[in-house]
Amino acid sequence: MLHLRLITPSGTTDDVVRLIGATVGTAHLVVLPGAARDPAGDLVLCDVAREAADDLLAGLRDLGLDRTGSIAVEGIDLSLSERADQAEEDAPGEGADAVLWEQLSEATHEESTLSVTYLAFITLATMIAACGVVLDNAILIVGAMAVGPEFGPLAGVCTALIQRAPRLAMRSLIALLAGFAVAMAVTVGFTYLMDALGQFTRVQLEAERPNTNFIYRPDAFSFVVALLAGVAGTLSLTSSKSGALVGVAISVTTIPAAANAAVAFAYDEYRQAWGSTEQLLLNLAGITLAGTLTLLAQKHLWRRHRTSPPSTTTR
Repeated sequence: MLHLRLITPSGTTDDVVRLIGATVGTAHLVVLPGAARDPAGDLVLCDVAREAADDLLAGLRDLGLDRTGSIAVEGIDLSLSERADQAEEDAPGEGADAVLWEQLSEATHEESTLSVTYLAFITLATMIAACGVVLDNAILIVGAMAVGPEFGPLAGVCTALIQRAPRLAMRSLIALLAGFAVAMAVTVGFTYLMDALGQFTRVQLEAERPNTNFIYRPDAFSFVVALLAGVAGTLSLTSSKSGALVGVAISVTTIPAAANAAVAFAYDEYRQAWGSTEQLLLNLAGITLAGTLTLLAQKHLWRRHRTSPPSTTTR
C-alpha cells in the first residue's frame, strides 16, 4: 500500500474526494478542511494499493493538483487493516507488477542529475577499479562495480524513451557521458601518480591477468550479460527492489572497462584501451536496449491487464 498526502484548494477538494472514491483500491480517506497553510487549502489523506496508484496520480494531475496544491506519496511498510487488505484485493493486478510512472520518472530524474556527488562516486569507483585491473584483483573490481552510480542515468534514458521526455533523456545522457569522461580523465592522472610512486607499472598492465583480462576482451557474452542485467535492473527499479539493483551493479563491467581504458591510455597501450572501450560501449548499449524493451513490455502488459474484465471471486 501507498499513503497519499494531498493539499487541495478548497474549490477542488470535492473533485479530489470523488476521484479517490471512484478509484478501486483506495482506503482510509481523511479530509481535514482548512488544515493546510502553505499552500492554503484542505488536507486530504488516503491509502491506495500500489497497482491502483498510477491511475489515481494521473487523475490528480489532470485536476491540476500538482500545480495548485501538493501531491506526496510514501510507502507503507506495515498496515494492519482489513479495509486495506480488501482494497489491495479489489485493485486489478499485483502490486509487484505495477509500474508507478510518476515515481519512476522522479527517481530517474534524481539519479540522472549531474551533481558533485554523482561525479565523486563514479570517479572513486573508476579509481578503485583501476587498482583492481592493475593488481588483477577481482574483489576490487566487484567493489568498484557496487560503488558505481551509472545505472541511474541509463535508467533515465530508458524511461525518457518510453515516456517521450526529451529533457530527461538529455539530462541522463549528459550525466552519463560527462561522468565517464571526468572519471576516466581523473583516473589517467591517478595512474600517473601511482606510477610515480612505484605502485603501478606497465609490466603489471601487460601481464596476462587471468582474473581481469575479460575487461578488455569483449565477446558475445558481454552483450548477453548486459541485456540480462538491463532487464533485471529495470525490474528492480519498477518494483522498488533495491537489493536486486545492487546485484545488477556488480554483474556488468562498465566501470572496470572505463578504468582499464584509462590506465591503458596512460601507458599508451591502445590495444587494451580500445578493447576496454568496446566492452564499455557494448554494456551501455545492451543495458539501454534491454531496459527500454522491459519498460515497453511492462507498459503494454499492464495496460492489457487493466482493460481485461475483472475476475470474480467468492469469499
